[in-house]
Amino acid sequence: MRHSRALIGAGAAAAVATWWFTDSAPYPYSQHWLLDLPLPFLTLKRLDHVLQAREGERILEIGPGTGLQSLHVAPQLGPNGQLDIVDIQQEMLDHVGRRAKEQGVDNIVPNCADAHELPFADGSFDAAYLVTALGEIPDPARSLAELRRALKPFGRLVVGEFFDRHQIRPSSLISLAEGAGLRVARLYGPPFAYYAVLRPIAA
Repeated sequence: MRHSRALIGAGAAAAVATWWFTDSAPYPYSQHWLLDLPLPFLTLKRLDHVLQAREGERILEIGPGTGLQSLHVAPQLGPNGQLDIVDIQQEMLDHVGRRAKEQGVDNIVPNCADAHELPFADGSFDAAYLVTALGEIPDPARSLAELRRALKPFGRLVVGEFFDRHQIRPSSLISLAEGAGLRVARLYGPPFAYYAVLRPIAA
């Protein structure tokens, strides 16, 4: 029995090590099913608490994956609101679109674009969010600056990060945010799985 448990433990450790060292960015569509697995602390309930989506708002999501957050947030915006989603992989956007159609959600607008150069005018959004996506972007500072540009002056940005080798640690996020004209107003959760609320710094 002890021998079997040791083998199982070794196998689990090997699987974790393989995941850690082979995890790629952006997350490949071929493994999209993993993106629907709930992450501790980065729950939809906690996202609701920090994002505070309101009916009629226009909100931006970067890196929607398969739509776990998108399909939860979009209905909260109502018929007069809109959720724009941005991903560099068209396959991910198509996947979200199919799920949205199946669920009768019709206020999600897909945009195949690079987060370094967002295709939106200044001050377009009431809020924006990224869940386990910022650390996968090659130049997170540049993307934060773009998000700052696309937000309204009193807008809000929510960043959710989970512990993997791409994670932006809270201390790094604070530094990156300041360089992009943002400030970290609140942190929720432990450092290995946290949400941060960022606000634009007044010019």
